[in-house]
Amino acid sequence: MKNRKKRSKIPGLLAALGITLALLITASLTIDTMTGDIIYGRLVKPLFRLVMFISLGLMIGQLIEASGWTRYLAAVAAPLFRFGNMGVQCSAAFTTAFLSGTVANAMLVDFYKEGRICKNQLFLANLTNQLPAYFLHLPTTVFIVIPLTGTAGIIYFTITFTAVVLRTILLLTYGHYKLPGSTCAMPLADGTYDPKAPSKRTSAREGVTRRFPKRLMGVLTFVIPIYTLVFVLNTMGLFNILRDILARFVVTRVVPVESLSVVVLSFVAEFTSGFAAAGALLDAGVLTVKQTVLALIIGNITAFPVRALRHQLPRYMGIFEPKMGGQLLLLGQGFRVASIILVTVIYATVA
Repeated sequence: MKNRKKRSKIPGLLAALGITLALLITASLTIDTMTGDIIYGRLVKPLFRLVMFISLGLMIGQLIEASGWTRYLAAVAAPLFRFGNMGVQCSAAFTTAFLSGTVANAMLVDFYKEGRICKNQLFLANLTNQLPAYFLHLPTTVFIVIPLTGTAGIIYFTITFTAVVLRTILLLTYGHYKLPGSTCAMPLADGTYDPKAPSKRTSAREGVTRRFPKRLMGVLTFVIPIYTLVFVLNTMGLFNILRDILARFVVTRVVPVESLSVVVLSFVAEFTSGFAAAGALLDAGVLTVKQTVLALIIGNITAFPVRALRHQLPRYMGIFEPKMGGQLLLLGQGFRVASIILVTVIYATVA
């Protein structure tokens, strides 16, 4: 019985690998551009890298939990999460998210499966972790954007930062008023664990040697076929079509014609080319600072549905499993877009 329980994830993983192989064979026979070099360079290598990062995140998350570091990590943001009634586990994941979003998400899933947090807490914690995620990616963009766009870039970051802070405040406030009356299995107030729990050393060993392989197989069962499907759809040009449709809609309905190149470049080239074009048009006097800011914000908002599908969908569905991962992704991006639109409207009104 024990061995059967250990091997329960294997049939699902084998089925996922079979589906992935069938999908690749079909795509190779029907898509002219699907060559061996393309498959290796754009699927195998990035998928292997993604699996390594997820594996490392799962292992670190379990080690943090089993070693008793959760209470120390939780102390950093404890006042905020006490106010939001999300408990010390969510606070620890929040602090960890400043270093790795994958590790933080893995911790939340483990806490949820162990009954230390409920579904409402998991959702609120994941959405709140957008704040540390913002700072995690900030250094890679701020030193490129501001030199290219100057004042417009500073305003752009001010708007996006204000939006993420606003989301965090609203989520914590929602938790403060809604979670106490829910059926959440709240963690202990002092952050301690069940006294009957195994020792730290035993838990850590068990997490690595027993729980980790099972958890990883469950994640790979969803990550591999979903990532492969996204790769095939991208090779077919589906995401380029979506980009063109969204860009055309935004440009013709919202953005002035002179901002067309900024939006399209920002949309297609993952922002770097868009910011460069915005800076050039701004320096040439074609766009005002306000028009540049609005164009960049709209390019940001327009690009996110496609970027989320391509980059975040496999990761979320693998770590959280498909249903919950899809819900978190849609909810998170919906809140993100709505908050940015709100702050941008305020800026456009008063500027």
